Amino acid sequence: METIRVIVDNDMQNEKAYSQAVDILNNGEVVAFPTETVYGLGAVATNDQAVKKIFAAKGRPSDNPLIVHIGTKEEVPYYIEEIPEKAKECMDVFWPGPLTLVMKAKPEILAPSVTAGLSTVGIRMPDHEVALRLLRKLKKPVAAPSANRSGKPSPTKATHVEEDLEGLIPLILDGGTTGIGLESTVLDMTVNPPVILRPGGVTKEMLEQVIGKVIQPTNEQQKNESTPKAPGMKYTHYAPEAPVYLIEKEKELIEKAIQKLKEEGQRVALLAPSDYSDVQADYFFPFGHKGNQEEMGANLYDALRACDKTNATIILATTTSANGVGAAIMNRLEKAAGGKWISIDK
Repeated sequence: METIRVIVDNDMQNEKAYSQAVDILNNGEVVAFPTETVYGLGAVATNDQAVKKIFAAKGRPSDNPLIVHIGTKEEVPYYIEEIPEKAKECMDVFWPGPLTLVMKAKPEILAPSVTAGLSTVGIRMPDHEVALRLLRKLKKPVAAPSANRSGKPSPTKATHVEEDLEGLIPLILDGGTTGIGLESTVLDMTVNPPVILRPGGVTKEMLEQVIGKVIQPTNEQQKNESTPKAPGMKYTHYAPEAPVYLIEKEKELIEKAIQKLKEEGQRVALLAPSDYSDVQADYFFPFGHKGNQEEMGANLYDALRACDKTNATIILATTTSANGVGAAIMNRLEKAAGGKWISIDK
């Protein structure tokens, strides 16, 4: 299969590209498109055969549910059985935006592959011109996980999608680099108080200002969930080829660890804020300035992918504050590392 990448921007000369994307989706195929979080790989969410092509292209486990994307808030009642009052409040404040709400799905409307056999579904309205124009022109819901091979770092550029999926999908709408760079926050509205299933750009603190108490489990607590209610809960994700290990952020400990690993014959890549550039790793990939969590979140996946273009045999990733967007950054780093830590005696 030939994969075509078409550059789209905010002018009206892109009508042909949107029409092409709509035709492909209506014909039961998949299309990659940008959102404000990461690039998504979409199929019409009511067409099970089309949705299965997402799983095939990504190599994604079939028990991993998909998020449904819509172009207007008014579409929610078509697919959702019960809309809690707190969910309506979240939609009013955070939509369009990087917040997915998990609610009880109407039976036999969405494709079975979307919900992975669950009675619930995650739904969101993205805050990106290209995504919204596509959804509103299509006038159908689109199921879309991140547009990468399963387990790899999510794509924040169209070229990342090409690296993973060229020859496997027909079309990529190239809308440039995504803004937030981390997947949406997923909030389970079927329980009270609501539970964050996956942290993202809409933080626990932001949610609690609107709807009151919200539960945010640790990654360890989430591992005990046998059936994932949302993407990113069960499997190793966001990982480059070389093994990733987390390490505490004290510079002296990092230098000790790198020296020890080099003595063992390892080629070490360090993934850390730009303030760590003087640390003597074989490769250094800064993903923002220490303290600027939004910048760190936006650059994280690009830095993880850059590690794959080296011959590093091990990647050390520094920890960050777990407050605010830091919770999402740490969630992705822990998933990339599969929970592995390097410990060095102080």
